[in-house]
Amino acid sequence: MNKPVLLIVDDDPQVLAAVRRDLRSRYRESYTVISASSGEEALNAIRELKSRGDSLAMLICDQRMPGMMGSEVLANSRSIYPLARRVLLTAYSDIDAAIKAINEAHLDHYLSKPWEPPEERLFPVVDDLLDAWQAEYLPEAKGLRLVGFQWSPQSHAIKDFLASNLIPYRWFDVARDSEARALLDAAGVTNEELPALFFDDGSAVMRNPAPRDVAQRLGKTLVAAFELYDLAIVGAGPAGLAAAVYGASEGLRTLLLDRHSPGGQAGSSSRIENYLGFPAGVSGSELARRAIAQAQRLGAEFLAPLEVTGVSVEGGYKSLALSDGRRIVTRALLAATGMSYREHPAPGIKDHTGAGIYYGAATTEAAAFRDRRVIVVGGGNSAGQGAIYLARFASEVEIVIRRDGLRDTMSQYLIDQIDKTPNIRLRRQTEIDSVEGSGHVERVVLRSLTGEATASEPADALFIFIGTRPRNDWLPPEILCNDKGFVLTGRDLMAAEDYARIWKEHREPLILETSVPGIFAAGDLRAGAMNRVASAVGEGSMVVRLVHEYLTIT
Repeated sequence: MNKPVLLIVDDDPQVLAAVRRDLRSRYRESYTVISASSGEEALNAIRELKSRGDSLAMLICDQRMPGMMGSEVLANSRSIYPLARRVLLTAYSDIDAAIKAINEAHLDHYLSKPWEPPEERLFPVVDDLLDAWQAEYLPEAKGLRLVGFQWSPQSHAIKDFLASNLIPYRWFDVARDSEARALLDAAGVTNEELPALFFDDGSAVMRNPAPRDVAQRLGKTLVAAFELYDLAIVGAGPAGLAAAVYGASEGLRTLLLDRHSPGGQAGSSSRIENYLGFPAGVSGSELARRAIAQAQRLGAEFLAPLEVTGVSVEGGYKSLALSDGRRIVTRALLAATGMSYREHPAPGIKDHTGAGIYYGAATTEAAAFRDRRVIVVGGGNSAGQGAIYLARFASEVEIVIRRDGLRDTMSQYLIDQIDKTPNIRLRRQTEIDSVEGSGHVERVVLRSLTGEATASEPADALFIFIGTRPRNDWLPPEILCNDKGFVLTGRDLMAAEDYARIWKEHREPLILETSVPGIFAAGDLRAGAMNRVASAVGEGSMVVRLVHEYLTIT
C-alpha cells in the first residue's frame, strides 16, 4: 500500500522548497511528501489522490496566494479528505485570517513564518497532528472490520467499545453493503452469529463477541501487574486521567481502571471548544487519547474494560472487588466514576435501545444516519455538541427540551453554533411521549408542555443526553452522600448528620477525602463539582497531593 501523503502548497518557490526539505528530512520513511504551487493545482492533486485510493494525512497551505487563498483551499479539501489535518502558513499580519479559518475551514493549526528552527516550531506540531490523524484514519477495506446489523444492540455495543477506545475499524451493515455479505460467506458466518469481527492478520473471526473478549483479542492487558498499589483510580474520565498522570509522575504506583473506555462522558463529545490550550477545539476522544498515552508513558497502568463492583476496607487497605471475581488492593483510592445517563421513561424507549435509541454515542452512530432525521433529547453541553456533530450527516436534527430555551443549560458558544446551523431545529417546551417502530425507531410522539397536544412524527433515531445520575453503586455504605447521591468530601462532609458517627480519625478530612479515610472523590461524582472538564482535571491533579499527605500520616 502507498504511503500516506503530506501535501504542501505555496506560490513562493523558496518557501515551498524549504518546507518540502524539512518535512522530507523527518517523515520520508512513513509519508510521501508532495507539493503544489497554487490552490487550483493542490485541489487537482487532492482529487487525483482520492481517485487512486491514496491517503492524504496532512495539507499545509500558505494563506496569501494568487487566485485562491489558503483558507479556501483548506475548506474545499475537507469534503474530499475530512480526516486530513489542515495547517495554515501565515505571516504575522494574517493571524486574524487564521482564527477565522478555524471556524470556516476547520483548521487544525496555524504556523507563523518563519518556523525556524523546525525541531522546535515545526516538527512538534506536525508530530501531534499526525498522531491524531493516525488514531482516526481508517484504511480502505483493511484493518479491523466489523460486520453486523445497524439496528442490532449487540452491534452497537461493539462499535461503541471500539470507537470509545480509539481502535480504528471499518463498519459494514450487512443489509446495505455487498462487501459485507462476501466477507461473511467466505468465513462461513451466519446472520445469527452477528456481529462478526474480522482481523487483518487472517486470524479466526470473532462471532458475536463481548467487549471484554475483543479487548483481550486486541492485546489489551486486563490483569494488574502488582498485588499492592499506592493509588488506584476508578473511572477514566478527565478527573481520573489527571490523577493518573500526576500520580505516576510523582512516583506513586498508580492503577487506573474503567468499565468501558478512557474519557468518560467528556470522551464522547465530538468537539470541546472551551478547554484551555486548544484554540481550534479538541474532540473528547482526542483529549482522552493524549491523556492516557501521557499517563502510561509516565508509568501508570490502565485496565479496561474492567468494572469495580465493590470496595472493602481492612487495616487501612482498600480491596477492590472486580466483576471477574478478582481483587486489587491499594493504600489510597480515588472514586472518579462521574455520572451516567438515566434511562428515559417514555414507552418504547427501552425496547429500541441500541436500535435507534442511543444514550450519548453521537460520534459512534452519526455516519449511519446520513440524510436522515434524528432527534437529540436534552439541553446541556453534551447535547449541543452531539447535535452539531450529527448535523454534519443527518438531513435534519431536532433538539427537544422541556425548558423555554438553552441559555440556562448550555454554553453560549454552542448556542451560537446551533443558531448558525441551518439543519438544526430547537423544539422548546416539548417532551418525548413515546417511541414507535418495528425492530427499530420509526416514529416519535412529541408532547407540548404548554397545551398538552401530541404529534406523531417520523424519526430514525433519538440521541438522549438527559437525567444524569452519580455512579456510586460500587462504593461501600460508609461513604456519605447527599440526598441526590453525590459523594460528600472535606468540609461538606463535616456538616453531614452521620459524620460524627462514621469519622473516627484524630484529624479533619482532607479537602477531597470522603467519610472513609484514604478514599477520595473527584469530578462529577463529588457533591459540589463544577461539571466542567477543566475543573475535573484540576480536582484529579489535587488528589495526588492529598494522597501523598494521607500516606505520610498512616
